[in-house]
Amino acid sequence: MRRGVTVFCTAVTGVVLVVAWQADVERTSAVAAPGAAGALVAPAPAASTPAAASPPTPTPTPTPKPTPAPTTKATPAPAATKAAPAPKATTAAPAPAAPAPAAPAPAGASGSFTGSSVSTRYGAVQVQITVTNGKLTGAQAVAYPNRDGNSKQISAYAVPTLNQEAVAAGSARIAMVSGATYTSNGYLTSLQNALDQAGI
Repeated sequence: MRRGVTVFCTAVTGVVLVVAWQADVERTSAVAAPGAAGALVAPAPAASTPAAASPPTPTPTPTPKPTPAPTTKATPAPAATKAAPAPKATTAAPAPAAPAPAAPAPAGASGSFTGSSVSTRYGAVQVQITVTNGKLTGAQAVAYPNRDGNSKQISAYAVPTLNQEAVAAGSARIAMVSGATYTSNGYLTSLQNALDQAGI
């Protein structure tokens, strides 16, 4: 058995040596005659495929920091001033009307005028007046009751009073004398008649 194994190993070793010798002869022949036909040409080394260029790594663009806008303090608006109230329109007082020119006084009458005789219970009463330029300047009773002492006494204080009042008033609008009603009524009636004659 061991002998058989030894024989087998020897045979295998011989075969390997033969194969190696043939391969060495073929290699030597190829080197000696490189241009001979049928010579084995050593395979050209495979062209190395250039490595695919890797895309450039993009350089990160720095993000600019926003410049803070300057903050301006808002100027406070001036307080609205109240408008001064407009002065009230004053109504102008109407100008006083110019006095109308005085009409020229008509030329008044001048002279003496005697009124009518007026009968009373105690006697007649008659007045005479004096007028100057239309103005009464004098008056007197030319007739008055004087039959008895009582009538004379009444006429003594009533007639002078009536004369003064007539001149002061310039008309017949005078008061009667107390206690001499009849004489006063007669006097005023005659006086008004005399004034009418003078146009006063």
